[in-house]
Amino acid sequence: MANDEERHDPEGVDIGEGRGDRHRKAAQDREAQRKAKAAAKLRENLMRRKTQARARRAGEEDLTQGLPAAKTDESS
Repeated sequence: MANDEERHDPEGVDIGEGRGDRHRKAAQDREAQRKAKAAAKLRENLMRRKTQARARRAGEEDLTQGLPAAKTDESS
């Protein structure tokens, strides 16, 4: 009898992966993609923080891409 990892039809030809094997491989691929995306985001965030820290040490202003600062001259 063939073991669980090797499947053969009666003529001895490989059947291939089972549904469970394909599902497990797809889940592993999704997990690997998720981890790679998270790592890229962390690197991007680290680079942005380093740039901000260098700008503060040099006395330059932060060039942010977020919301503009509140207007202090029009407030009462």
